[in-house]
Amino acid sequence: MTAIGFIGFGEAARAIADGWAAAGIATTLAAFDIKTLHNDAAEAIAKACDKRGVFCAPSSAALLRRSDIVFSLVTADNGFAAAEAAAAYIRPGTLYLDGNSCSPETKRRNAALIEAAGARYVDVAIMSPIHPKRHETPCLVSGPHATQGAEAMAGLGMKASVTGPHIGDASSVKMIRSVMIKGTEALMAECFLAAEKAGVSAEVIASLSASDPQIDWPKKAAYCLERMMVHGTRRAAEMREVAATISDLGLEARMSAATVAWQAEIGALGLQTAKDDDLAERVGLILSAEARAED
Repeated sequence: MTAIGFIGFGEAARAIADGWAAAGIATTLAAFDIKTLHNDAAEAIAKACDKRGVFCAPSSAALLRRSDIVFSLVTADNGFAAAEAAAAYIRPGTLYLDGNSCSPETKRRNAALIEAAGARYVDVAIMSPIHPKRHETPCLVSGPHATQGAEAMAGLGMKASVTGPHIGDASSVKMIRSVMIKGTEALMAECFLAAEKAGVSAEVIASLSASDPQIDWPKKAAYCLERMMVHGTRRAAEMREVAATISDLGLEARMSAATVAWQAEIGALGLQTAKDDDLAERVGLILSAEARAED
């Protein structure tokens, strides 16, 4: 069986491992998450690994010395640090699949470290939420070793398409797409929080529905708010990489910078949602939490 290592064992890595198990794909799995070095999170990571039969490696070195394929799945702001740590211990020839939501320039810096260590770096972009498709979530891959990466992923039941020969080809698509996806979430938040405070929510929804009846505005807005409430901190980190991508292209990242602020603000509230697609509830939770934070 292929020995696979996860750097980072959060939502994405757990979902992929669960997908493999459900599909009966035989693998030997190990994971190292830097949170295991912090007492307040170590037990939760260990339990998540134990539940899935994943070896919880005590260090990055212990993980890399036993892995043939490595998936790096950390938050965007830790992507470079993960590659830097991996480069010290990764075995020559190992496939390093960098699925972090980082800018093309960050991916190129990561690739330089991994390639210098004799391993094979692949730029991987996960192109939709990891649930419900888990390991079958569509991915783009690019770089000199993209074909080998796609073949390895296909052997694990994953859906990877080669999008270009250069490091950054895959991540460029992911980053620029996020201007729209995460930016829409921020627009929804600003629109519907303001509408509620002004007491005109019903009228705004009616006007939007009249302009574009193909969109279920309350459902769409509720979904966007849920994404920000649960994942806003992580999405803000990604949008900082998006802003860097836009700036590297010689454009002003005005919308991306504003999206960072909204994602970070709502994510920092630490909210969970209770009802499916209930826009009023989610708006109320956010406004109440912000009011408490101001007191």
